[in-house]
Amino acid sequence: MENLIILGAGPAGLTAALYAARANLSPLVITGNSVGGQIATTDLVENFPGFPEPIGGAELAERMKQQAERFGARFEFDEAIEVDFRGHPFQIRTYGGEYQAKAVIVATGATPRRLNVPGEQEFWGRGVSVCATCDGFFFTDKEVVVVGGGDSAFQEGLFLTRYARRVTIIHRRDQFRAQPILQERARRNPKIGFITDTIVTAILGEGRVRAVRLRNVKTGEEREFPTDGVFIFIGYEPNTALFRGQLELDEAGYIRVNERLHTSVPGVFAAGEVHDRWFRQAITSAGFGAMAAMEAEKFLAELEHRGVPTAATPR
Repeated sequence: MENLIILGAGPAGLTAALYAARANLSPLVITGNSVGGQIATTDLVENFPGFPEPIGGAELAERMKQQAERFGARFEFDEAIEVDFRGHPFQIRTYGGEYQAKAVIVATGATPRRLNVPGEQEFWGRGVSVCATCDGFFFTDKEVVVVGGGDSAFQEGLFLTRYARRVTIIHRRDQFRAQPILQERARRNPKIGFITDTIVTAILGEGRVRAVRLRNVKTGEEREFPTDGVFIFIGYEPNTALFRGQLELDEAGYIRVNERLHTSVPGVFAAGEVHDRWFRQAITSAGFGAMAAMEAEKFLAELEHRGVPTAATPR
């Protein structure tokens, strides 16, 4: 029987582990397939408070893990494959075993949709990005392309004009889905250009990105388009398939939470990109992780008050 199980080890899960461990809850973190989540695939992180010099994403994640372990958090490199939140204690089954928990924090994150074209994986984190806020600075006075036609593509494209010499938005249709006000701002910006009715079929380069191969979906015409970077904003998929039928999800599959990160099941909390559709930053996910851990501690304290012992309760 565990006091608290945290599912996921990105910034949200790692920070939740730290706060829960400092509350003497001895949390167990089931990491999933990696420690650090998306941040672990980021080459350099420059916008996480407390690090005036750039730090590698994997190193930052490892430091967060070590900090949580220092206070008693435990990590199991395993993946949850089934949960049962219909009764209490909660049941969690992984590839390696079965667990019971009095409280659970879901921090399984979201996965950016990919183009799934040649070169994308090769240059991931080295010219291919899904975060303008994280990586825009590295493209100062360079030319970049943004793939997508929704709000995120336009918002991130506008943000990139702070750094890039030229931003070209590429969209597979002839109409954009972004809000009209965003489209108007982009069209007024002299740094932004548009290519419509077109898809990216490959990302090209040697050591670094030098071009994308494009195909017009109406004419079939193909060409190479020079660029220094590729930013992909075609949506995210929240990692919530495991929780369908267990927790209330919104129309896009994100976990519904209240302002204190409580889910539809008392004792189950959510933190980070598994519920956050808007900010998607390591620091905001870390903040959500702290909030969820504090709420979980209150829930467990109430259980203890009602006579359900926790690991911190003197025997």
